[in-house]
Amino acid sequence: DRSGHGCPSSYLTSPACPLSHCPPVPTGWIPSVFQTMVPTGYTKLQEERGLAMADLGPKPDGNGYRPDPPHLEVRRHSDRVARTSVSLSDGGDVRYSETEPMLPEGTLSGEEGDDEEKEEEESQRPPTRNMPKESPLAMALQIVVPFLLAGFGTVSAGMVLDIVQHWDAFKYITEIFILVPALLGLKGNLEMTLASRLSTAVNVGKMDSPIEKWNLIIGNLALKQVQATVVGFLAAVAAVVLGWIPEGKFQMSHAVLLCSASVATAFIASMLQGFIMVGVIVGSKKTGINPDNVATPIAASFGDLITLAILAWISQGLYNCLDSHPYASSLVCAFFLSLTPVWMVISSKHPASRTLLYSGWEPVITAMVISSIGGLILDKTVSDPNLAGIVVYTPVINGIGGNLVAIQSSRISTHLHFHSAPGEVPEEAKGCYYPCRTFCGTGANHRSAQVLLLLVLPGHLIFLYTIHLMKSGHTTLTPIFMTVYLAAALLQVFLLLCIADWMVYSMWRSGKDPDSFSIPYLTALGDLLGTALLALSFQFLWYIGDQDSDVGD
Repeated sequence: DRSGHGCPSSYLTSPACPLSHCPPVPTGWIPSVFQTMVPTGYTKLQEERGLAMADLGPKPDGNGYRPDPPHLEVRRHSDRVARTSVSLSDGGDVRYSETEPMLPEGTLSGEEGDDEEKEEEESQRPPTRNMPKESPLAMALQIVVPFLLAGFGTVSAGMVLDIVQHWDAFKYITEIFILVPALLGLKGNLEMTLASRLSTAVNVGKMDSPIEKWNLIIGNLALKQVQATVVGFLAAVAAVVLGWIPEGKFQMSHAVLLCSASVATAFIASMLQGFIMVGVIVGSKKTGINPDNVATPIAASFGDLITLAILAWISQGLYNCLDSHPYASSLVCAFFLSLTPVWMVISSKHPASRTLLYSGWEPVITAMVISSIGGLILDKTVSDPNLAGIVVYTPVINGIGGNLVAIQSSRISTHLHFHSAPGEVPEEAKGCYYPCRTFCGTGANHRSAQVLLLLVLPGHLIFLYTIHLMKSGHTTLTPIFMTVYLAAALLQVFLLLCIADWMVYSMWRSGKDPDSFSIPYLTALGDLLGTALLALSFQFLWYIGDQDSDVGD
């Protein structure tokens, strides 16, 4: 019942069809793979939404399409303008909640109208659809490409960290290593959270309206800049406390340098990655790919590399200016902190981000503290010459674990937004949690957990051999090393997927939006678990005699 143009045949002949003059779809194995990656359910859902939007416009007659009477069109246009002004200027009413903008088939944020208008909108609204089902093959094909892309990004970040650890700023101010997991974890605190929120918005149809789409995008980008600046400053404070206070040493110039480098890195990296994420989400929506499968890995694909490169460049530059320009660090820190009120004003104008501006600090700050503890472990491990090989692998194991658990968290959250009201969980998630529920249960996301867990071993093998071929790192790929490393990586992801299954449902039951609260905790736990398990692995290898930490030298 479909033509070669990819449109329903009954719709193709109408003037409203945007593909009426498109060339036929080519045949071959490449289009067939792409069709496997894009399930027909998502394509059909997008088509039905497009038809529903077309039904709100001119009504057809017997001879084709004709516009509505002028007075009715003017009235509809005025109604839209009025609603738009309320949505943009008033910013929504006081009853706006975190989960409201993500609920399916809801009205625009801040819309108010009389009973007659609401009845008219209800009659024009398409029926609620369930989420399209994905086969494990389609899911794996969608995940594997961004997963590998994100993995190579973390490998590049590890090799950069292996190089910059010998720079003067990193050798004489070793507390910068405490900043590394906290700043790299911003992709989980901010970028992946933004990706998860916008992915849910796409899947439930909240970005079909241009007004609501730009409300979500602008408000969330401004909110992200506020959070990045504040979290960057707090991460520097945590590095000072965790690094210098226990040793009884403190230098004000070094502390100011840490604050400046952390705030500037968080601000610049967050802005660059925010623009990338918006493009990925909009592109996924247009191509029919489920953004839950691709957005969060792509959010981390170059996030680690960009963040680490900016941190190293700014830290070394400010370190070189300590003697000649002692006030440079203070000016840099003051400049970026002074921009925070501007972003707060922009974020407060949009109802999609106003609530999170006041209530969204708990997860990002707690996640920053957890990641800083992982950074303290890294700092102490790097200080031991016998364990120097850990540096190149830390971003890899932390990044891969965070990427995989973010995909699972985003998928579970989208499923809850589709099928459950806030505070209510499906039957399979009720009762006490047990690990078998995550991988062998009757829920909708146990297959995705299986796919994600199966990607761990082949993915890490590819990344290990990439590091080996690039002649980076300080450790030889012996069988015992690979066995211990892969066991640590597998245990990390297994624990994270179990924690994600329990955490997302618990947050939904308590009325919190998992898109905003779960991923920061999960990626921070991934950093802590990854760094701790990797440190234990290298300590174990040292004790059993696998001692070759000078290979990279």
